[in-house]
Parts: sequence; C-alpha cells; structure tokens
Amino acid sequence: MTDTKTAKHADARPEPVLDLSIVIPAYDEAEAIGVTLRTIADHFADRGRRVELIVVDDGSSDGTADAVRAACGAAAGGGRFAVSDSVSLRVLRSPHLGKGGAVRLGGLAAGGECVLICDADLSTPIDELGKLERWLATGFDVVIGSRDMPDSQLSPPQPLRRRLLAWAFRALRRRIALPEIHDTQCGFKLLTRRAAQAVFAAQKLDGWLFDCEILMLAQQSGMRIKEVGVRWHDRADSRVRPLRDAWPVLRDLLKLRRLARRRRQA
Repeated sequence: MTDTKTAKHADARPEPVLDLSIVIPAYDEAEAIGVTLRTIADHFADRGRRVELIVVDDGSSDGTADAVRAACGAAAGGGRFAVSDSVSLRVLRSPHLGKGGAVRLGGLAAGGECVLICDADLSTPIDELGKLERWLATGFDVVIGSRDMPDSQLSPPQPLRRRLLAWAFRALRRRIALPEIHDTQCGFKLLTRRAAQAVFAAQKLDGWLFDCEILMLAQQSGMRIKEVGVRWHDRADSRVRPLRDAWPVLRDLLKLRRLARRRRQA
C-alpha cells in the first residue's frame, strides 16, 4: 500500500528547473517554422536537458501559430505542450510589434536558467549553441553569435551590395554605440536568466535594432559580453530592405544615443 503522506509529498515536489529557454520571434514564418522546431527538438533528444521553446507569433497573417502546432502534433489552444520528452513549447501571440517587441515578450516569459534568442529560419544552426554555452559557463552574462569574427563561417556569403550596406551600418553604429562589438545583429544570442530579465525589462525599441539596445543595457549594467564567431546561412528572402529601412535605422540609432545619455545621467 502506498503511504498517503509519501504520495502527497511526492505530488508536492516542485517541477525541475528548466535548463534553457529558446525564444523564437516569428512573423509570417509558417513555411519555415515547422522545420526549425523539429530540428531543435531532434538536437536535444536524449541529452538529458529540459528545454522550453517560446514561439512569439508577432501578428502573423499566414497561420504561423497553426503551423507551429501542426508541426508538433498539438491541438489548437493556448498553454504549454510537449514536443518531446525533454522539450516543451509555448506559443505567445501578439499584435504586430516588430522583432524587438516579440523578443522582449518572449524573453520576459522565459523560465530557463539561460535564454537563447534565435531566428525562425535557424540562420545560425542550433548546434552552434555549444560555442556560446562554453563562454557563459566561464562567467560571461551575455554571449553573442557573430558573422564578423575570424572564425565565422558564412554559407553562402551575403551578396556584395548587402555586405557594403552592412559595413556602412556598422561604421555608423560604432560611432554611436558599442564600438568594440563587430556584429550586433546576428540573431543568435545567449543570456543568463538574470541578464535576460534585466535587459528585457528595460528594453524600449520594438524594431530590429533592439539587439543594439539590449547589448547597451547589458554593458551599462556592468555585465560581461562575449562575441563568438558562428556558422551562418544567408537568407535570400530576408525581410530587411537596407534602403527602405535606412531612415528607421538612423532614427533608432539616434534614439539609442538619447536613451544611453539619460541612463548615464539617472
């Protein structure tokens, strides 16, 4: 016979702590998201880790949330559901905020000891995570993947026009913020839980320059940041249009400078 007190005590045990939260912002990613989720689930199979995926559907109009559930064999509805024995999934839905707003929403909801931000198309393969985790284990608070380090591998490289525009952006950005960081915009970043909660709670920008803001916030808070070269695959159908986005980028860079000055004076 089972001892009632023992059974009640077992039922009251807290859930094991999540090892890792992976935040995936998704805007009209119905075609890519299923492959991404299955790839991540396969990567963590039999690794003895508890991982949660948080897909933030940023006001998609193509059925992204339905594609997520279909890929994982889950019924419609909210809440958390299992992808595998070790991987669970949540889908958060919001009006269209922009990539920064979606990441902030997912980052604040994350329950893992570490939080990884990655793109919905896995431009940086999930097996590059180990490179970042090694540095986090040595005491860094934020470790970022980079396309502009000596050991970075771009396959295929970006077209020449995009490389020139990226160079111009980096030159301008370094005059305004984070001059020592080569590549702020690679969508593969790993943070400790403490760092994630701090920077996402203070983040203001909703656009794709949010990367610069959270790195500035981390730096101003005295957190240790490490930049690591990773493998990266160029997405031919990227939604970033450098000429179209030039003015919003400049506006947000100037806003970052103002925010930085206010924080220093506070």
